[in-house]
Amino acid sequence: MTMYEVIYEKRQGHALPASVIRDTIQGYTEGRIPDYQMAALLMAVCFRGMDDTELAALTDAMVHSGQTLDLSTLGEGTVDKHSTGGVGDKTTLILAPLVAACGLTVAKMSGRGLGHTGGTVDKLESFPGYQTTLTPAAFLAQARRHGVAVIGQSGNLTPADKKLYALRDVTATVDCLPLIASSVMSKKIAAGARSIVLDVKCGSGSFMKTPADAGLLAEKMVAIGRAAGRNMAAVVTDMNRPLGRAVGNILEVQEAISVLRGEGEADLRRVCVTLAAQMIALGRRLPLSEAESLAEAALADGRAYAKFGEWIEGQGGDVSLVRHPDRFPAAPYTETVYAETAGFLSRMDTAAVGLAALALGAGRETKESAIDLSAGIWLCRKTGDFVEAGEPLAHLYTSRPERLAPAATQYRAALTFSPDAPAPTPLVYQIIS
Repeated sequence: MTMYEVIYEKRQGHALPASVIRDTIQGYTEGRIPDYQMAALLMAVCFRGMDDTELAALTDAMVHSGQTLDLSTLGEGTVDKHSTGGVGDKTTLILAPLVAACGLTVAKMSGRGLGHTGGTVDKLESFPGYQTTLTPAAFLAQARRHGVAVIGQSGNLTPADKKLYALRDVTATVDCLPLIASSVMSKKIAAGARSIVLDVKCGSGSFMKTPADAGLLAEKMVAIGRAAGRNMAAVVTDMNRPLGRAVGNILEVQEAISVLRGEGEADLRRVCVTLAAQMIALGRRLPLSEAESLAEAALADGRAYAKFGEWIEGQGGDVSLVRHPDRFPAAPYTETVYAETAGFLSRMDTAAVGLAALALGAGRETKESAIDLSAGIWLCRKTGDFVEAGEPLAHLYTSRPERLAPAATQYRAALTFSPDAPAPTPLVYQIIS
């Protein structure tokens, strides 16, 4: 089938055979199919969709467009977690040592931040010396020895996804559900873990704005993973407010450490325990209630905190900062945003909060931008809180004082106040397992 025929068939709403999908992805990855024809096919997929068989074939073709990781030498208890992105989402820093402390192996690749969402690799680089790049042998050795290995995404995994995403970004096809699902799952399957738990965010700080849309995406990704022989679960969680109180790299690391020490914010702890329970239940084939009890116990008795230090030290990071998080470099310039009137904080535009942190230097405006690891926002008040006039709403941190005023303006604009308390929203909307 020629590329013209492939585009035409999908434009007409017909399902494409798996062999055609495989040849198309291979041809595009190798440069034999031009961007303009692939862009036409992506747009046809956006309008016509893909059935589950097509989606599984597309994901499989993307998985095998490059290298895959073989984690079989680590046993059957390898687990991975993927978040669809959010603000203040430091869950991997907590989940990786927590789940490892419960007897499983977390060997995963994580991304860097871009735009209003943060990246786990950037947070880990807050520890001087932490190695975000390891050879495959060193990666497996770290996971085998310590139960946790987290590195940056390899350039050799799913090259088809990298090319397709760049094309989607400039052809208005990023928000296409089958293309999102195949992009996420191709990377997770190629990374090799036996069990995968998805944290699908919904709300103002995420790509999926409603629980229904997030649930549909979650179901599609779970189906793809099962078709590839993986144990799968997905949790749809709220992103109408940042998770925890810290937004920014060092600030989020410090908050993650506080949770591992048995402290920290209730919402962050609750989401982490929920996700950890799913990972433990899948990886150890346990009832969910027993898995949740194991996660709670590992936080309470200090095993998760000890495992965090072991992990950071094993990958070359300065473990003294785990024991003394107050020794992280502090931002030299700060500003506090105060409430101008009394009322309930009824809504936060979470994406705008993330962009305010970006304005302070906590994220990248382009892939080449340098991150100010000390920059960020500490939230004194969150959605649902009653605030008196003159009370602090947030503390802003940066290494560049000229960034404070515009970031403060942007942060203030992200908040909505009301005389009435807002209706509470759940932290977890749906679990698919």
